[in-house]
Amino acid sequence: MSSFIEKSYQGKTQAWRYLLVPIAFIAFMSYNYWATLQSSTDTNEMMQVMIQSMGATTVLALLLLPLAIGFFVLLIYGLQVLKMPITGLFTSRTAFDWKRLFFAFVLWSFVIGCSTLLDFLLAPEAYEIQFSWDTFWPFALVAILLIPLQTSFEELLFRGHMTQGLGILTKSRAVAFIVPSVIFGLMHIGNPEVSKLGYGILAYYIGSGLFFGAMTLLDEGTELALGFHASNNLVGALLVSSDWTAFQVPSILKDIGEPSFGVDALIPLLVIYPVVLWILSRKYRWNQMGAKLLGKL
Repeated sequence: MSSFIEKSYQGKTQAWRYLLVPIAFIAFMSYNYWATLQSSTDTNEMMQVMIQSMGATTVLALLLLPLAIGFFVLLIYGLQVLKMPITGLFTSRTAFDWKRLFFAFVLWSFVIGCSTLLDFLLAPEAYEIQFSWDTFWPFALVAILLIPLQTSFEELLFRGHMTQGLGILTKSRAVAFIVPSVIFGLMHIGNPEVSKLGYGILAYYIGSGLFFGAMTLLDEGTELALGFHASNNLVGALLVSSDWTAFQVPSILKDIGEPSFGVDALIPLLVIYPVVLWILSRKYRWNQMGAKLLGKL
């Protein structure tokens, strides 16, 4: 079985085909961030005004819809411009492994559920129960429909398109592993939580990018990353929201504590992510892990 990156050789491998989309995306995100910096209105204040005007669920849909559409655009780009078979855009296997995706989704949902419950029990004063069926069900419907498409767009772009493209262009797994992960983290620089907590929180996003990138290269496919990312955004949004995060929605709980960036924010990077990768390595019998992450093609 060829590696995930080597699957790219089934299609067209000219540099412009792989560089066009990332350059356009980075340019758009850079302009969006520059425009945010030039604005006299705080990002979080803008979000609050939009929510008061249109409602939290409508704002969520408007934020997610372009990325959901982007997933299908990127899919068509892979098929028509890269001339890749659809399976090769996602995995090195002959067929997409849905069991891997669902296992990752369930495992990470369990971790999120347990950590949220534990935090709520230890510091109930930091949360407000805001569950209301009338507002929750339309929000949940929009979230279930659009968030997996949003996360799939990001995975297809960063762990698929960029990873494969940089791999075949540089012949280096290290470049294909590290560069998309760093760009993925920096993509979140315009999020409201960055302005609230400071640029240090970008370490969490870059670390998450490395986490998703590692499981993609070690497992030779994006199925696990797709499951984890969808669970992280969807289950997280359904359970907890706050007035200073990207998803300000009518979830079950609302975090009303005063946010701060400290060592506790790095626990996922230093403890949880390594443990999860160890579990996956045992379950899927990964080998030659160092070479798969940092070796040459």
